[in-house]
Amino acid sequence: MITKDGRFAYEAVGDPGATPLIFLHGIGGAARAWRQQLATFGDRFHAIAWDMPGYGGSAPLASVSIAALADALQQFIEQLGASRPILVGHSIGGMIVQKWLVQSPKLARAVVLAQTSPAFGKADGDWQKSFIAARLVPLDRGETMKSMAPSLVEELVGDDPDPKGMELARECMASVPEASYRAIMLALIGFDQRATLKDISIPTLLLSGSRDNNASAAMMAKTATYIPSAEYVELAGAGHLANLERPDAFDGALGRFLNSVATKT
Repeated sequence: MITKDGRFAYEAVGDPGATPLIFLHGIGGAARAWRQQLATFGDRFHAIAWDMPGYGGSAPLASVSIAALADALQQFIEQLGASRPILVGHSIGGMIVQKWLVQSPKLARAVVLAQTSPAFGKADGDWQKSFIAARLVPLDRGETMKSMAPSLVEELVGDDPDPKGMELARECMASVPEASYRAIMLALIGFDQRATLKDISIPTLLLSGSRDNNASAAMMAKTATYIPSAEYVELAGAGHLANLERPDAFDGALGRFLNSVATKT
């Protein structure tokens, strides 16, 4: 599906009149990475997964930053006419949600920050430099997203991931346009929303994987202590792609949170 302005592609399941449940993917993802979640929750919600700008059928941004992506998210929500949505942001999708919450603190009914971080540390930090170099240097040497996809996905996952989920993860990673991947990687530099965590006033779930090396469970548990209304859930054995690695466990945790939100609103 495409929004009326032609800028955003997305997939959706369920009654358009139901509560909007919007899923935002990570750097190596796509709207289709959420298909099991759309199937699981489409009977109760208008379950929607966007292709981030520059991914799938969504138009790229002229200049990519987390702030620009947050603005794009707001425009996407407006295009859909999605009133008081629940947002589920994975990895960089969760960073976009955090930035969006600063400008729209009361527009969402609830948010889920899945395997994400409130900061990417120092723009000139050694870890940050090596993280980005490890992902961009192979492209500089002539590798492609398709050739890199198997190894990139392999290093993201935890114990005994679901084979179908891994196949979908590799397909999504392989189809990311190189220009989008480079731009989004560089947009991470300097991201820091730690000071605004205390201002998040809506129900919030922080969902981690115990084997996640990108957004560690310990860091996410600590982050949860800074958000007044946060709940924290750790998925045992899951790496960074929990919704694909362990879809039933991910959906179970998300479903319990959604049930609790329903009793509060």
